[in-house]
Amino acid sequence: MTVDHYENFPVASVLCPPALRPAVVAIYHFARTADDIADEGDAPAAQRLADLAAYREALMALYAGRAAGPRWPQVFSALGAAVSRYALPAAPLHDLLDAFTQDVGNPPYGDRAALLDYCRRSANPIGRLLLHLYGVNDAVSLRQSDAICTALQLINFWQDLSVDLPRGRVYVPHDALTAHGLQLLDLTATDSAATQALVQDLCTWAQTLMHTGAPLATRLPGRAGWELRLVVQGGLRILERIGAMHHATLHARPKLTAFDAPRLLWRALRMPA
Repeated sequence: MTVDHYENFPVASVLCPPALRPAVVAIYHFARTADDIADEGDAPAAQRLADLAAYREALMALYAGRAAGPRWPQVFSALGAAVSRYALPAAPLHDLLDAFTQDVGNPPYGDRAALLDYCRRSANPIGRLLLHLYGVNDAVSLRQSDAICTALQLINFWQDLSVDLPRGRVYVPHDALTAHGLQLLDLTATDSAATQALVQDLCTWAQTLMHTGAPLATRLPGRAGWELRLVVQGGLRILERIGAMHHATLHARPKLTAFDAPRLLWRALRMPA
């Protein structure tokens, strides 16, 4: 996972066990390609939805033992190998496609529950797929993985307000706006005490979720645990960066740099068991 782009797609870093890297990369390319279909370029919404439907049909064909079709050969060839070797479950992959399809409609989120439901499908499946690769499937680990993935997704939202808002993407729940006496139009104006208090509130929510899931990182053995420690600490560090700029992310995007690496390593080492 790159230090300046906290989305919930895995990247096979040097900490990933070599035997698992092809499967992790296959999951990444499946998710990244679908996300790009939903969100990149100039295609109209109807075309995006048609392409996502075709993408889902290819996924269904793969799981039915048929050819996935000619449109995305590299994606489904690699994914098919991972499915065959590790019996990857289909449900998380379909959940991802549900979330990307929802993105095309760019719906408003009335409350935190609605946004959490989106994260359940857009972020949590990645963690569950990775745990499947590591052979971890107990209920506590799955809940903690969900908390970490949702926290990462939320951190990405509050980090990227200055990027998403001009594109018309609003992930701030309506009830959070109301609680701070704000309207949607206020998010396109200058940062104010009220908007900064809103972002602070949202960041506290994400931080609480991250701390809820963090114990998973110290329970996972070997490289998997160390990679997750760094992911957790990277997300928390982004929140610190947002706090250092007084939660004024409506017009500036904080990010991590190489200079943050020693701090992240030190904090990963000191995470309590």
